[in-house]
Amino acid sequence: MRIIKPKDQKRAWKEARKYTLEQMALAGEILEDIRAGTDVSKAVAKHPKPEGGYLGKHALVAAYRELTESGEWQFDPALMQRIRMKPGRTLSGVTTVTVLTKPHSCPGECIFCPNEVGMPKSYLSDEPGAMRAAHHLFDPYDQTAARINALEAIGHPTDKIELLILGGTWSAYGAEYQDWFVQRCLDAMNGFNSDSLAEAQTANENARHHNVGMVLETRPDCINQAEIERFRSLGATKVQMGAQSLDDHILELNRRGHTVEVTRQAVRLLRAAGFKIMLHWMPNLLGATLESDREDFAHLWDDLDLRPDELKIYPCQLLRGTILYNYWKRGEYVPYTTEELIDLIADIKPLIPRYCRVNRVVRDIPSNNVVAGNKRTSLRQDIQRELKSRNKACNCIRCREIRGREVNPEGLRLNDLVYTAGGAEEHFLSFTTPDDYLVGYLRLSLPGACSPKTGLTDLQSAALIREVHVYGQSLQMGAEQNGAAQHIGLGSKLMAHAEQLAHANGYRKMAVIAALGTRGYYRRLEYELGETYMLKALDHC
Repeated sequence: MRIIKPKDQKRAWKEARKYTLEQMALAGEILEDIRAGTDVSKAVAKHPKPEGGYLGKHALVAAYRELTESGEWQFDPALMQRIRMKPGRTLSGVTTVTVLTKPHSCPGECIFCPNEVGMPKSYLSDEPGAMRAAHHLFDPYDQTAARINALEAIGHPTDKIELLILGGTWSAYGAEYQDWFVQRCLDAMNGFNSDSLAEAQTANENARHHNVGMVLETRPDCINQAEIERFRSLGATKVQMGAQSLDDHILELNRRGHTVEVTRQAVRLLRAAGFKIMLHWMPNLLGATLESDREDFAHLWDDLDLRPDELKIYPCQLLRGTILYNYWKRGEYVPYTTEELIDLIADIKPLIPRYCRVNRVVRDIPSNNVVAGNKRTSLRQDIQRELKSRNKACNCIRCREIRGREVNPEGLRLNDLVYTAGGAEEHFLSFTTPDDYLVGYLRLSLPGACSPKTGLTDLQSAALIREVHVYGQSLQMGAEQNGAAQHIGLGSKLMAHAEQLAHANGYRKMAVIAALGTRGYYRRLEYELGETYMLKALDHC
């Protein structure tokens, strides 16, 4: 396997974070000024280093942690927010840690997919996440621990971790490797080496770094009852799948290896098991046109068996070494221009329902890998500008998140968006501000007579809570901050309303697809652990 060496700037980044006593003393002076109300940049400029230049924010974060952990200063979330680097990383309420599995084959033979030696299928060695994984030899413990340490070093809270496991098709790896991989990720969060996956899972309920969500990436044709039971035994709460297209002819041309019906059935089964569902959709596949892509995108929402909770829009990118590259050389494939893509996505983005979150609108592939067509990775910003010029807006979850804005709890509205999906009645319960910023939400699923049977004992005759999420800057557990959305009781209010709705609809049991580190929260709401779900009788609602 080829080992990817870290770039020089990464080595320099680490060296810059070895602090002298003099630097810590200087950082303390700067922090005193910031605590007194001075703007961060002005406080830094007021205290230059003796040898020239200025201290970086990472030094301020390190000094502040030292002062607060020693008890010399009392921790102030608002001050930490002012000195935090890359604050957007945790403005969605949790801290995401992404890890990659080892290089491995995939059941698919997609013509657009790269297959680089030493990388998991579909990943390139110079993608940021893949570079980090290769640097750690794809070791799950090292990847997880290093990412947590890096986030802490720039001031982010790391007690609520969403673990995102990528690397091709998870279902293609052996069960023993899967168990080991998840166990070692949890060991890194728990701070000790466990003797078994079960021990690591139990320990995470009270760990410093709680796992509040676990995401696995697989293919629709790998989903069946046995697989969803397997996912739950690992602690997974969300599944990413590539739908790619909702046209069987396009799927066949691109050698995707499954039909639209397979995707529909996979989404139905995952929903019935309470998973949050993220689909990938790819415009500009071989055989597609701008007009056919507009029509194809609409099927995500008008097909009652789809309607995903989250979406990644991944325009097909022409990469050297793929089968699609040969089609292009023969003149049989023409990639869209950047302008065509912006126009297309600006047309379709306003169609996205309020219950869906668009996580990405382009894959983070370095432009040097793209042979022809769009090479811009800032498409989201380009599309937002185009929508603004048209006086239109996207109402997806990400575009309405409260993020760093202050919240007045008294002014929040409780909304109930009801829609049908996969044979279930879905309730998207949300708290919004008067100007429609989204503060928190809950996904309640009321299975119907046509909902698939999962074979899971916990879910028999149960209503399902598939997700509870409160937005705004992620705060340490138990911490409060004036104007912040987290830790002011919104989650418990959403839970209470969902329980009342389920009871009113004839359900006498609620099941929550709780992550390992959130079980304690649900126990405080009188839930008990079943086989893998948190359960509560609704007789007294």
